[in-house]
Amino acid sequence: MEHLQQENFSKKRTYEIAVIPGDGIGPEIIDSARSIMRQVAANYNFDVIEKQCLAGGAAIDEFGVPLPEVTLKTCQSADAVLLGAVGGPKWDHVPTEQRPEKALLGLRKGLGLYANLRPAKLYPALSAASPLHPTIVKDGIDILFVRELIGGIYFGERGRSGSGSTLRGYDTESYSVAEVERIARMAFIAAEGRKKHVISVDKANVLESSRVWRETVEKIAANHPAVTLEHLYVDNAAMQLVKRPSTMDVVVTTNMFGDILSDEAAMITGSIGILPSASLGEPDKPGMYEPIHGSAPDIAGTGQANPLATILSVALMLRYSLHQSEAAKDIEKAVDQVLSEGWRSRDLILPNQTVDPDKIVDCDGMTEKVLACL
Repeated sequence: MEHLQQENFSKKRTYEIAVIPGDGIGPEIIDSARSIMRQVAANYNFDVIEKQCLAGGAAIDEFGVPLPEVTLKTCQSADAVLLGAVGGPKWDHVPTEQRPEKALLGLRKGLGLYANLRPAKLYPALSAASPLHPTIVKDGIDILFVRELIGGIYFGERGRSGSGSTLRGYDTESYSVAEVERIARMAFIAAEGRKKHVISVDKANVLESSRVWRETVEKIAANHPAVTLEHLYVDNAAMQLVKRPSTMDVVVTTNMFGDILSDEAAMITGSIGILPSASLGEPDKPGMYEPIHGSAPDIAGTGQANPLATILSVALMLRYSLHQSEAAKDIEKAVDQVLSEGWRSRDLILPNQTVDPDKIVDCDGMTEKVLACL
């Protein structure tokens, strides 16, 4: 992963961050992330200027649209975007094209974010939370999913034809060589800084778009001889993910396949509440960083939200967009230490698991523990 960042800057710098709290627990976990961001900025002698924006349901309430033009422009001019979560039942009644989640697609497209990097790591302290047998996860899980983000079936031609019993809906999957080249290149560069193994997931035995995908990935692989390339059909990849996750390093795949497989990986690591993500485009463009979980409106305002995924998203932001790799490592080590010491938010407690009541903390409490380690 380190290979994807530029040289660390030693002199003091000022970074502008577009901050989108969003909906549900979004504002709470973003407040936690901001506290962590300010602390490492002080530790490493750089400044952060925060520009707060509205997107999702909060933007619908204020502006009538999920992604106001002012938000997109602010994000485009920033060094990075930090996002909480969007959506909730409050906005279920709005037209499909105006749903809060449309803000995410608009941000990805408007910022040219073609790659979603989603680490799936099983922390030793949470190994019992994995639904997989202990013999399968004994060697740990540390997978980096590199998902193509603005192409494929989610952005292809779609529509309906006919009526009544002949009504037919269709969505089109297509990929160009250029689209595959750039995502494959990012995956191989990431693998060079890890265990030098790339698994490319497709459905080349059925889909023509997957055959183009596979052919192109193989061409990119030729430029990275130190990295081993393995191909898996998506159905087999889903099986191997629960059979031998410890052998997986970097997984690169299409928009839809990556959407599904990375969520599967989130569950085998024990909790979706501690997994961050980074959405990246061209090196001179801002990346967007967010937890992979949703807005959890049922616990919004109760203090039960787990801020760790958002805090770890700050670490990814420091690494990929702000070029502060040592600060990123400090955050990741702090989270590992807090979990190793036994501190738990309620979502990290297994059914029938006995946990010291004094070790159960709320959102603010978990944030304070991480800050103490920093």
